[in-house]
Order: sequence, then C-alpha cells, then structure tokens
Amino acid sequence: MSTPACTLDARPPSTPAPTPHLPGDLAIWIFILAELLAFGVFLVAYAFARSGDVAGFDARQLGLDRNAGAVNTVLLLTSSFFVVRATQEVAAGACARASGWLVGAIGCGLGFVVIKVFEYAEKFGAGVTLSSSTFDMFYLSLTFFHFMHVLLGLVILTAVWLGTRQRRYGPDNMNGIESGAAYWHMVDLVWLILFPLVYVMR
Repeated sequence: MSTPACTLDARPPSTPAPTPHLPGDLAIWIFILAELLAFGVFLVAYAFARSGDVAGFDARQLGLDRNAGAVNTVLLLTSSFFVVRATQEVAAGACARASGWLVGAIGCGLGFVVIKVFEYAEKFGAGVTLSSSTFDMFYLSLTFFHFMHVLLGLVILTAVWLGTRQRRYGPDNMNGIESGAAYWHMVDLVWLILFPLVYVMR
C-alpha cells in the first residue's frame, strides 16, 4: 500500500491529535548532535583563546561588520520560520502552500550566502587570513565551517522543496521534510551562538 501524501491544498475540518515522536530520521539527529559537538569544541577553544588575549580579540572584532551579521541573523530566523510554516502546511495536506514557504526559506538562505560572500571578499581584500591573527583564524574557521553547513542546508531544502512539489510528503509521510527542517534549525541555532560570540560579545 502506498504512503499517503499531499492531496489537498486546504486544511481538513478536523485532524486527530498527533502522537508525540522525534521529528525526522534518527540518523539526522545523530548527525546533528555530532555537528553540534564539533561546533562546541570550536567555541570552547575560541573562548579559551580569547581569555588569554581579550584586548587583541576586541580590537580585531571591531573590524567586523555587525550590521551584515545582524541582517544575516534576521535572514536565518526568518528562513527557519518559513520552514516551520512549510512543515505545518505539509502536515495539513497543503503541499502547494508548503512549497511557497520553502521557496521563501531558500531565498533567505541564499541572501545569507550572498552577504557572507561579500563579507569574506572584503576581509580577504584587507589582508585577513588564517595566519593574520588568532582572532582572524577563529573568525574564518568558525564562520566558514558554518557557511559550509548553510550551503548543505540549502541543498537539503531544495531537495525537500522538490519532494513537496512532487507531493512525496503528507500528513502520514513527514519524515523527509521533518529531517530537512531539523537540520536547517541546527544551522540557525549555531549562528545564533556564533553571531553574539564572535561579532558582539566583549
């Protein structure tokens, strides 16, 4: 018997109460926990290095574009909200609306990428490298590691969007979209820690 997928673009009059469960595949959660652990090690190393040279870190931090970082924070938060709305629409059987929300989420993610590319170009043009200072080494390593996760997240969201358009997901088949959403929220969470720590906190 085939698994029910999206067949409607309107909410049903009533739906049964959902059974509590871990959204998405167990494998994606193992991957997310492993990635969070890796980021955690990086962040602890950053905090330790900063404690040994607070003045030097603060001086180099002044060269970062906080406005760009703040805009990117808004973009990722908005994108995560759109992903939540898309997941809710799929759960309601409304794949067309879910697809629209996912397009918005992908657009916000691409906005993040564009801003970050310009930020990196400005830094490289100013002579910032992994060896120019300890702060620069951490700044480039941490943000680029996150940047690569954003790119992977966009690939995942695009695959989820295609699956939604093809109506592969539905109220009884949420695994794919929930797995993609969980990964994207992890990317958002890490940035919410990175931005204040690297760009703002003194």
